[in-house]
Amino acid sequence: MLKLLLCLLKEKHKCHLKSRTAIQRWPFNKGGEMAESAVGLVMENLVPFLVQEARLMKGIHDKVASMKGELEMIQSFLKDADTRAEKEEANNVLKTWVKQVREEAFQIEDVIDEYILHFVKQPYRRKQCFHFLEKAFQFTVKLKARYVIASKIQHISNNLKEKREMAVGFHFNAIDQREPSSDTGSAPWHDPRVVAHFIEETEVVGIESHRNKLINWLVKGPSNGTVITVVGIGGVGKTTLVKKVYDNEKVVAHFNCRAWITVSKSYKMEELFRNMIKQFYEARKEFAPKEINTMEEVKLIEVLRNYLLEQRYAVVFDDLWDMDFWEHIKLALPNNDKGSGIVITTRNEDVAPTHSGSLSCYVHKHLPLPTDEALKLFYKKAFQAEEGNCPPKLVGLSCKIVGRCEGLPLAIVVIGSLLSSKGKDVSEWSKLLDSLSLELDTNSRLRSIPKILSLSYHDLPYYLKACFLYLGMFPEDHFINCARLIRLWIAEGFVKEKQGLTLEELAQTYLNQLIHRSLVQVAVFDVVGKTRFCRVHDMLREIILSRSEELNFCLVSIQNYSNFDKIARHLSITNNVNTPLQSISNSQTRSVLIFGLDKVPNSFFTTCLANFKLMRTMDFEGAPIDYIPKEVGNLLHLRYLSLRDTKVKMLPKSIGKLHYLETLDLKRSLVSELPVEISRLHKLRYLAAYIQDNDVEFNIGFRQAVKIPNGIRHLQSLQKLSKIEANNNALMTELGSLGQLRKLEIAKLKRENGIALCTVLETMSHLRSLKINATSEKEVLELQSMSSPPTLLQTLYLSWRLEKFPKWIPKLERILRIDLYWSKLMEDPLKVLQALPNLMRLQLLDGYGGEQLHIEGGGFQKLKFLVLHNLGGLNRLIIDEGALPLLEMLVIGECLQLKEVPSGIHHLKSLKNLEFEEMPTEFVLSLQPDEGPDFGIVKDIPSVTFWYRTHGQYYKSYNLGDSELLKHLQR
Repeated sequence: MLKLLLCLLKEKHKCHLKSRTAIQRWPFNKGGEMAESAVGLVMENLVPFLVQEARLMKGIHDKVASMKGELEMIQSFLKDADTRAEKEEANNVLKTWVKQVREEAFQIEDVIDEYILHFVKQPYRRKQCFHFLEKAFQFTVKLKARYVIASKIQHISNNLKEKREMAVGFHFNAIDQREPSSDTGSAPWHDPRVVAHFIEETEVVGIESHRNKLINWLVKGPSNGTVITVVGIGGVGKTTLVKKVYDNEKVVAHFNCRAWITVSKSYKMEELFRNMIKQFYEARKEFAPKEINTMEEVKLIEVLRNYLLEQRYAVVFDDLWDMDFWEHIKLALPNNDKGSGIVITTRNEDVAPTHSGSLSCYVHKHLPLPTDEALKLFYKKAFQAEEGNCPPKLVGLSCKIVGRCEGLPLAIVVIGSLLSSKGKDVSEWSKLLDSLSLELDTNSRLRSIPKILSLSYHDLPYYLKACFLYLGMFPEDHFINCARLIRLWIAEGFVKEKQGLTLEELAQTYLNQLIHRSLVQVAVFDVVGKTRFCRVHDMLREIILSRSEELNFCLVSIQNYSNFDKIARHLSITNNVNTPLQSISNSQTRSVLIFGLDKVPNSFFTTCLANFKLMRTMDFEGAPIDYIPKEVGNLLHLRYLSLRDTKVKMLPKSIGKLHYLETLDLKRSLVSELPVEISRLHKLRYLAAYIQDNDVEFNIGFRQAVKIPNGIRHLQSLQKLSKIEANNNALMTELGSLGQLRKLEIAKLKRENGIALCTVLETMSHLRSLKINATSEKEVLELQSMSSPPTLLQTLYLSWRLEKFPKWIPKLERILRIDLYWSKLMEDPLKVLQALPNLMRLQLLDGYGGEQLHIEGGGFQKLKFLVLHNLGGLNRLIIDEGALPLLEMLVIGECLQLKEVPSGIHHLKSLKNLEFEEMPTEFVLSLQPDEGPDFGIVKDIPSVTFWYRTHGQYYKSYNLGDSELLKHLQR
């Protein structure tokens, strides 16, 4: 028996060495959710791994090789089949087949993850002889697990063979030549965009100003011609708007000939050219040459060009999808210096020509209707017989229904027309509102809404489909933090590596594509133009939810979570959904996100950590939890852990076992010190932590940094590190080893750390954001010695007293934002800062102790946001003509010696918001209407606001001329 165990151990050690080699080749950051991409992932990564392991398992090698062959054959036509399965006209057999193939791909992914759990989590090490029998027993258990996995591989291989034979038998790869035969649910539908051509002027709401703007662009455009692109979400009324422009009498009279071309996705250039020729001739009451019916593309282009050379023409290209279309079509549209006009409608902003020779290009982003106009349109459709007058008993329901439509005219018109046939029965209206999601899927009269909106989804490349569907994990009307979303996408494996870009940069391009395609709305921009928060239109979210179950996304409730029997790879847990979270025993679950819970049961962690062994993402942001169990260290595959805005005070030492963790978010938690085991997380890309006390006055310690142990030099993958205490030179030296850092925030620095910090910063060639805090507002840091600052730096926060203005700051040509807190400079810093070519935001908080600031003509050419706060000695601010041409917001606060409005403020033509905080009474009174001598200086600024503290840090705002402001000043 002993001899047998020795042989087994020896073989086990060999197996471990070989498996480690295979595991190192497995790129854990890759993934895919659609069937085509899921199979591609297996082909690229998993199968080679399994082939390597199969050599160690007698009788299995051939099965794995067979499975690899089956996948190669399936993949040859799966992408086409996957696309067709999304279409309503596809037959049910095809849809079922694609779903089964997707599930097989997930099964392969599960098998490899299970293998890693069994054979990597506790690698074999030689022990002393008294541990021998225990280790031998462990090995026999793992050997049994190995053969269980081998059995699963064989089962998957057999299933794939069946799928391949089914595909061949049903000729799925040739389905585009055949009519669908078995989908009885594909009833014909009528494209509502056709209706847009016949809508009466009295039926249209909310387009007058947009129509007039487009007409002016067309008829008053330059002689070299005008191109207008109208961009917007599907169903927002782009076609309706442009049709009203196209038929306007000014446009008809201005142009010699016109053509309206509906492009759509399946256009043929020859047919488009023939159609254009016929419409142009018809507009001039002429007959088109008969020969065009047999002409090829090049000849048709020649005919068009020759005909249009002497015409002032207008042409509309409606519903454009192809980014290459413009480059092709413009060959047929000569620039004849007669002021011709071209209008394009599209859902994708990237389609819009931004430069086209000498043509003048405009982009009009057509947005959903505001609430009042949306209601007006709804009343017109729902109460046609009453001439748009809504009965009082239905006003509340009408507002709720219109709210669900979020200003989308397509949804408003279709739902309003449906309700017009239901009379004025409150119960019927309530029933529709409560079941709207189901009705959109099943009611043939509402079918056009999801049909139109789904076109944008179908047009996505496969790598964006999973990213888009993942947005359904967030609650309705939720403002999604874009940085958070990007890190989640990466953790889930949706973002593939691309040479020359970080995963974060590539994910940002994914998000930008979804925004440009009108599938994601920007909710909040920052002052430098970066998207900070985004959201999804409610109607598009319905599209997402209708498809989420296919890809194993599931929204569940925290209540009664003891019997959940669905398979869900991604769980979103909230208080406000009807699906109970029951028996979470599903090992396939890869991610759990929590939103808005009032309470998390004590058993929740136990259940999750016991069953979700293959978890990649745990996002507990804002959850009411105060600890994280040590068992979290058993989740070997975990890539993302967020405890932001929780009451968690300590990380377990087992955190060091999470060797594949990429994101650790501890912002606004109560974790004050990181364990030494953190240095083992070699794949960590994002580490952010600080404690924020909202009950104290804003000061340099407002956000408390965390203590970090020695060994940080091992975190070679780190791209963001904040906010850490770095008050010793040994830690500074370790920071110099982090060559991938993009963002760094350090705190509690002392004067003697300055030179070491400068040395380290000069080595950080990738650094984009730098935030430095001293131990106190009075501490002086020595940062003059840096001769070569990071050349890519875009954001700079300095919080300490400056004896001299750092000489290296003027070298920051790419800098976008600078904040100087408690600097107390005596020399005017604006003299240097106003020359920075790309600076867009500047804040001085107790940053200057002098009496005068002067912004010279030509200064701050790109600045949009300027804050001057707590400048105690400032009594005069001079703004020369030609300075600050793009400034949109100016904030002046607690400058108690400033008795007069800044000289030259009337030069700021782009100023939209002027705010004053805690300013002297006489200053505020001088700006008030009627009696204020300086009112005329600010009267044309769109928004002038005054802020005053009411209770501690709480502020109340007053608008210019507000009587409440005068009462406040008199107290």
